[in-house]
Amino acid sequence: MNRRQRKKMLAVAVLLILGSGGYLLWNHYNQSRSERIYEELASEAAVSSEAPEVETEEEYESPIDFESLWSINEDVVGWLRIPDTAIDYPILHDPESNDTYLYTDIEGNHSPSGSIYLDCDNEADFSDLHNVIYGHHMKDGTMFKDVMKFREQEFLEEHQTAYIYLPDREIEMRPYACLYTDSSGIRRKTKFDSEEEFQAYVTEMTKNSSTYVIPDQEIGRLFSLVTCSYEFDDARTILYCYEIEK
Repeated sequence: MNRRQRKKMLAVAVLLILGSGGYLLWNHYNQSRSERIYEELASEAAVSSEAPEVETEEEYESPIDFESLWSINEDVVGWLRIPDTAIDYPILHDPESNDTYLYTDIEGNHSPSGSIYLDCDNEADFSDLHNVIYGHHMKDGTMFKDVMKFREQEFLEEHQTAYIYLPDREIEMRPYACLYTDSSGIRRKTKFDSEEEFQAYVTEMTKNSSTYVIPDQEIGRLFSLVTCSYEFDDARTILYCYEIEK
């Protein structure tokens, strides 16, 4: 290899290093920006939730300002909050694809942390018997990292309430089973031909749970909070919750 060739190779190597470094900086900037956005939204939601709620048989007043959220993104369909965790985020939904918000934040910007989003096969009003919600497992503790805490029996037993706020109603949920598994399509089944089929599905999906609390009612509506896991390639940790009947 002559001197000119070595110089060319060195120049290419320098460009590759600069390019990869720039990409990492760009990713870091986008992630930090998205985190600030979600922190601000959660802070505003926390303030609004402290206001007196007007909740009668005729009227429900959501603690979340959905009009403001819709001015940012019309795909917002709800807000997920689990007390005593970092899970306090808007839920987005694109009925056409589960890829839309995989690496896109609520403002439509690229972000490694993406968004919390409802499965594209679900109805946007959470009326399905099984509603599947996804979020990334971020090392900094954001998004669905705290789903992993429910793999500890004591934590599950001490955190038996979660909420999804909608424009017209509130869904109160009870976390009751957590496990790690593969990403097979059966885990995101949303439609059932009968109540018997649904109940059999619920039993099958939670039978190998690493943590479990016996439900105090028959499960009428199931919610899955799904995040990446690292026990093997393409593993998932899933927290199962059911809607509390009132």
